[in-house]
Amino acid sequence: MIHQLIFAAPKPGMTEYEFQQYWLNVHAVEYASKIPQIRKYLIDTRIPFWPGEGEPLWSGVAEIWLRDEREQLESLQTPEFLEGARMDEPRWAAFWRTVVLDTDAHEVVAGPELASATGVKLIVLVKRKEGVPLAEFRSRSLGAHADLVKRVPGLRRYLQCHVRDGAYGIGEAVLDAAYLLSFDSRDDLAAALASAEFAKAESDMESFVEPRYVHRLVTTEHWIIGPESR
Repeated sequence: MIHQLIFAAPKPGMTEYEFQQYWLNVHAVEYASKIPQIRKYLIDTRIPFWPGEGEPLWSGVAEIWLRDEREQLESLQTPEFLEGARMDEPRWAAFWRTVVLDTDAHEVVAGPELASATGVKLIVLVKRKEGVPLAEFRSRSLGAHADLVKRVPGLRRYLQCHVRDGAYGIGEAVLDAAYLLSFDSRDDLAAALASAEFAKAESDMESFVEPRYVHRLVTTEHWIIGPESR
């Protein structure tokens, strides 16, 4: 199954709150969720977490599950997409800032898909260092690095979403993976980030990814379709 991640930002003149509310209550309900090929649909809305944060690159992430490439192509040809979701996007999103990643998801730490009422998710986007082959990046990420992250206290669920091979067919993908770390509360996430286990995992990550391309955002989850597939 394709686990698609869509990173989006508000159009000029719209606040982050207005953007998120429109996405959750209008776009997702009236447009995107009606695309029949979408099996599951989750929206992660950004929340401020670090003191002194500047303007974020993105204010939310759509997680969309599609069965395969055939159904993905079919979804882009439906009237629900062409005459609905696509036409609605300029009303609320700065579409020129949107980044779409088609990924294969690996559940490194199993946990419930439905977060607790206070649950938060840390999303970390990474690009491998120049000279590191893609196969080596994936092996290290899912192997030794994942073993270190598993030890981080309070970690409830951990997905590694690796960009699919098709993104490298005619060049280099903009990013190589997204790491999704779920916690039961903001306090649990703060404690995890301050832990020696997290520091060790971060140090290891910096040995094979390019630090200047690492992007982080903290979000809360809102299921539109799911967590059971339709």
